[in-house]
Amino acid sequence: MPSGIFEPANEFLSIIFGTSIETSDFIVDCLDQWWEENKGRHSLIKELVINLDNGPHINSRRTQFIKRMTEFVDKTGLILRLIYYPPYHSKYNPIERCWGILEEHWNGTLLSSSEKALEWAGTRTWNGVRPVVHLLDAIYQKGVTLTKEAIKIYEDRIERSETLPMWDVTIKPAFG
Repeated sequence: MPSGIFEPANEFLSIIFGTSIETSDFIVDCLDQWWEENKGRHSLIKELVINLDNGPHINSRRTQFIKRMTEFVDKTGLILRLIYYPPYHSKYNPIERCWGILEEHWNGTLLSSSEKALEWAGTRTWNGVRPVVHLLDAIYQKGVTLTKEAIKIYEDRIERSETLPMWDVTIKPAFG
């Protein structure tokens, strides 16, 4: 299962494959891995804006996702702004075009192992640039949620847009 981070400003694409199921934890672990590898290139930024497709594992009301993203913010010191595409509008998200090109690239290929999928994903190009491809080999649990009391700590830390509270969320570091 792939997860991707696409930087439209420089056409940089990272694809991280997981061997487990897609969960909020998997998505945040992908972001964390991407940041660790790329923070040197982005050392001057103070705010990271992420466009998301509003899927079930990254929804702004998903308790485990908000908890993990808040922990990411505290770890990195970045202000994080999550901007969600409205339902049925993910076709406007540039990462979706990357997936289409990847599917076309390996069309007809028998992806019989993780290694083969990684190899094929690494040989495709996006606007002449090869993606950075990794394997995240961790086991994730489905259905991890926080209680109402536990999520309150994290909900109090986030700012929701007055006009689009589900689709525009800002998380600031606890210190700094």
